[in-house]
Amino acid sequence: MTIAREIPTTDATDPIDTADTIATTVSISILQNIERRLLWLSTLMIHHANNVRPNPDKTKVGGHQASAASSVSILTALYFHFLKPTDRVLVKPHAAPAFHAAMYLMGVLPRSYLTRLREFGGIQSYPSRTKDVSPVDFSGGSMGLGPVAPTFAALVQQYAEAHFGHTTANRFIAISGDAELDEGNIWEALIEEELQRLPNTIWIVDLNRQSLDRITPGVRAAKLKKLFADCEWRVLEAKYGHDLQAVFACPGGEALRQCIDDMSNEEYQHLIRSDGATVREALARRPYGQDILRCLRDVSDAQLPTLLGNLGGHDLRLLIDQLREAERTTDRPSVIFAYTIKGYGLPIYGDPANHAALLSAERINELRASLGLTEATQWDGFDPDSPEGRLCAERGQFLRLKERARDIPPTPVRAADVPDELNATAMPIVSTQEAFGRAMMRLADVPKVGARIVTSSADVSVSTNLGGWINKVGTFTLREATDYEAGRARILNWQLGRAGQHIEMGIAEMNLFSLIGQMGMAHELMGQLLFPIGTVYDPFVCRGLDAIIYGLYSGAKFIFVATPSGVTLAAEGGAHQSSVTPSLGIELPELDYYEPTFAIEVEWALCEALKQCCDRQQGRSSYLRLSTKPIEQALLEPVMARLGKDELRRQFLAGGYVVHRSPAPHDPQSALHIVTTGVMLPEALEAAHYLESEGASVNLINLTSPRRAYDDWHAAQQRGDDAHHLAMLIPADARRAPILTVHDAAPHALAWVGSVFGQKTRALGVNKFGQSGYRADLYRYFHIDAESIIRHGFALVDESLRS
Repeated sequence: MTIAREIPTTDATDPIDTADTIATTVSISILQNIERRLLWLSTLMIHHANNVRPNPDKTKVGGHQASAASSVSILTALYFHFLKPTDRVLVKPHAAPAFHAAMYLMGVLPRSYLTRLREFGGIQSYPSRTKDVSPVDFSGGSMGLGPVAPTFAALVQQYAEAHFGHTTANRFIAISGDAELDEGNIWEALIEEELQRLPNTIWIVDLNRQSLDRITPGVRAAKLKKLFADCEWRVLEAKYGHDLQAVFACPGGEALRQCIDDMSNEEYQHLIRSDGATVREALARRPYGQDILRCLRDVSDAQLPTLLGNLGGHDLRLLIDQLREAERTTDRPSVIFAYTIKGYGLPIYGDPANHAALLSAERINELRASLGLTEATQWDGFDPDSPEGRLCAERGQFLRLKERARDIPPTPVRAADVPDELNATAMPIVSTQEAFGRAMMRLADVPKVGARIVTSSADVSVSTNLGGWINKVGTFTLREATDYEAGRARILNWQLGRAGQHIEMGIAEMNLFSLIGQMGMAHELMGQLLFPIGTVYDPFVCRGLDAIIYGLYSGAKFIFVATPSGVTLAAEGGAHQSSVTPSLGIELPELDYYEPTFAIEVEWALCEALKQCCDRQQGRSSYLRLSTKPIEQALLEPVMARLGKDELRRQFLAGGYVVHRSPAPHDPQSALHIVTTGVMLPEALEAAHYLESEGASVNLINLTSPRRAYDDWHAAQQRGDDAHHLAMLIPADARRAPILTVHDAAPHALAWVGSVFGQKTRALGVNKFGQSGYRADLYRYFHIDAESIIRHGFALVDESLRS
């Protein structure tokens, strides 16, 4: 029984010069032996997880034996020959088992983890920077976010090198499946001009021509290559292996090449899985069939299907040659299209339905026997004294994979180096967006901190108040540019060069968040701490949400300032009026969210966000939701006088503070809590004063960080106590009073506050799409104006009195 198309062997005397990496000469046959072991171990790991390890809930564990198999040659060429210690690699998600097998063979991953694929605390389904034991450079997953991550990291490295002179990484490599190139964010990234200038980026496309459900159309590869070329990438390919190329050189060989080039993917996949006689007969029926047969005269029927499947993505020498060619390209990024076969080396080789297919126990046994292994030796690496064992050990040591975490330098900036506030020029009436712009100007001058701040924007720098910052620090670009407008009066002075501290993106929020996410990992990836601050219109946070989640999941520390926000934007209309973003700020893991009202609060939030970036272990990313609504700063003075600045700042950062509380004594039956956040405070305060004048007792709370307040309450629940911030804001004798929440956002974002102490709650907010109009009109329409707050406040008090 034929189990699989075997990995071809080459004479051991056929060496590859590796003098540029380690002091040995490696033969192709040694690499092929390692390749076979990677294939076996990755296949066995998936088999063990699904069929051997106890499975208490009987649900399929999953794994992708065929997808991992198509990448084993690429991984072998990279990790056991091409890579250098300063390279950082994104591994195709479905190749995770093969990657971890490579880490095991190089002595990085303990053997015990091989049986823990997709187990809690074990090897993750897809490579994870934060969850895996192996040194994963970039987390992998779906939606095309993985492949673009190293590309943006490459831009960050160029920035860091230009500003600080040294980085611990200088080349970035991505392995992507061809089906993942369906994702639109990949093409958004590739058309970004700055990414087209990177000299330190290599992509390898694992072109196995199969997606989850089908064989992809034959014209796809040509289209993909053209798209990369049009984006100014150098396009290379590893299409046909040396065995096929040798036959192409024979008389009639060009006809065979043309035949395969013209063949549909479906027919090709069918033929490589057919017997030799069937293949020969099919080729004979093609145009110039007799020429094709002539070049195949010395190829037996038994050899013919394997020869036809001799693709360049499984030819180690060809892969290494193309990697070296990409390495020589220093003026632009390179992409290598590596033609592979899904399921390479396995019985499910080339099967259209092999995406999630698992080998049976019988086939696993046969495959094990074909490799000369037994059940007792099936998890073994190589004998340390064998050529393969020596190469694995040398590569592991050379790449310093075990030392990767220890090689990260100490952070050059500590949280204590970041001030608590910035003392920007105070204005009597100012918006939080304007206050942000003023704060950025002051941050540029903060010792240690200012030099490491780098901002970015999706073509909205001026309208998010970054203009002053950009005029002060300049704009970074990889190529010096002539400023033809120099000397003319203008709001924004684009000083373009490698010294700038702002990177301007096109109108693609996914790119913005991909970039600041990689900036937020610069310390771990390349040894240089950056403070990334991105600005975006608040409604378009949702447009970049996938990249935000990817960055948070990967452990990045970044800041994004979203402004303008809410229906407060008024005349801009419903398409630019956000409502659901606060819920994201409350719910996304590893993210702090602030919605300040006053200028000093913007400074507190921004400085705290920078302090969080200094804490590389426990720190969080931060989201500041700002507005263009002018706010009278004097409204904060009574609170400041009552609490003092230090205590007010503490309470602001903890989640909120009491703005106004009716003086005792008061009638408990007429008590009411109003909880608001951000720019709705003036309306809430106006309503509170009116309600109080009519006999109600009002406790007005400004919930400055609903996220921090919620997390504090949730932690107290887990502990089983009431030691949380809201317990201070809502005193024990007022926990039977109803709560009215008011928010320029979806009302459910604050509705949870009533459940803290089981109080009756009514939530006001934006539960419809907005439209253009004056702010007062929109507030009335959504019932978040002062009059509506008063009306609902009276209704809640009346209900309390009746009960």
